[in-house]
Amino acid sequence: MLSTQIKEATKAGHQETEKKVVLRIKNISSNEDYVELLKCFYAYFTTVEKAIAPYINSVLPDYKERRNSSYIKADIEELGGSIDKLPAATATDVNDVLQAMGALYVLEGSIMGGPFIVQMLQKKGIEKGFSFFSGYGAESGQKWASFTAALNILPKTESDNAKAVDAARETFTRFGDVFEAALIQA
Repeated sequence: MLSTQIKEATKAGHQETEKKVVLRIKNISSNEDYVELLKCFYAYFTTVEKAIAPYINSVLPDYKERRNSSYIKADIEELGGSIDKLPAATATDVNDVLQAMGALYVLEGSIMGGPFIVQMLQKKGIEKGFSFFSGYGAESGQKWASFTAALNILPKTESDNAKAVDAARETFTRFGDVFEAALIQA
């Protein structure tokens, strides 16, 4: 199954990006710090969403109902911040459905880690701005299953698999780059 191939192929990139996110969370001591973390997510998610938009609706009918960067923007604003001065973000090249779904694998997969992020933030005294990291709540598992089902029926050849895997791998790498760009701009 393609979802399993992506999971295995992106394990190192996933862990590397996760380390960068966790490091940022460990350094949060105020709502302002949290806003800066959210700006990294917003910058990258909006960039990827624009890149995949032309390809997703045909294979993921509930895409418009899924969690997206508008939730991050709402959290930023709830915390008194704005989406001004975002870190640099570059999406992987997306030229077809397979690449779009490979990139979306990373964004949708981040939902599963959201509750852990909320717990870490609450231990830091953050009390609001969790609509994005709350994902789909009790429906998160079901939404992930429907996404992976749509992903797994797409590939027809090994070349198709490779295209999606490469897009997911590159998406993790470029997501991690956003956190580095934010540190340089700070």
